[in-house]
Amino acid sequence: MLPFGALFLLTFVAPIAYALYESLLKPTRSGPLGLGGTGTAFAGLDNYAHALDDGLFLTGFGRVLLFAVVQIPLMLLLATALALLLDSASARWVGFFRTAYFLPYGVPGVIASILWGFLYVPGISPLVELARGVGADVDFLSQSTVLWSIANIVTWQFTGYNMLVLIAQLKSVPGELYEAARIDGASAWQTARHIKLALIRPALVLTTVFSIIGTIQLFAEPMVLKPLAPAIDSGYTPNLHAYHQAFKSNNQHAAAAEAVLIALVACVLSFGFLRLVGSQRERDR
Repeated sequence: MLPFGALFLLTFVAPIAYALYESLLKPTRSGPLGLGGTGTAFAGLDNYAHALDDGLFLTGFGRVLLFAVVQIPLMLLLATALALLLDSASARWVGFFRTAYFLPYGVPGVIASILWGFLYVPGISPLVELARGVGADVDFLSQSTVLWSIANIVTWQFTGYNMLVLIAQLKSVPGELYEAARIDGASAWQTARHIKLALIRPALVLTTVFSIIGTIQLFAEPMVLKPLAPAIDSGYTPNLHAYHQAFKSNNQHAAAAEAVLIALVACVLSFGFLRLVGSQRERDR
């Protein structure tokens, strides 16, 4: 356990502790007009108060929560449908389709955003040209649609990954259960609904938690699309706002406080969802 413990402390605990330390400091300047040099001083919770008073930062949180409410159920519904189809007895070319669905997950988020950017930008997008050909005026990067264009990229990327997790859970189901269901006269739909969906519930909970955490950390897609979409500003997502605080405004202490707040929100939502699922399971018993 010692090597694991050392790596865990170095790569997980130490960065969190350092971020907490940085979030409690503020820059100071000395001398006339602040030209005497720079240093740091204890700021207490001032950086957190400033972050919670920043309308741009809070609006970013509201935006990713809306994103999560719409995108996560849609993605998991699609992943579940694909997993059930590939696990059905009549499915053919299972290996090929499983690999094809999973392949987008192997594409880094930056590259995926660039690829989809070519399909979103008017003038070079064949989708926009096709829409104009039938008389529809489509702008995938407008104020009202760019969030769902990002949702499309994320869904395209991670549906296959979640599908693979669900398939792994389905493969662990004993075949005797399916045989007993067939003997009792259960149809394919009844088997899927009352056996498969019930038994992959732990995998659905796991993928939902991962999706919640990933949504709160949304960064690469809006960052890449930002030069193409005027609607994406420096606070479009909380992570994007923290990035701009650290590397554009050179205020790493405020960025550290925002990073801690982002982590806290992710933890609260994740454990809140687990608590909700646990309470529902207790009521079902």
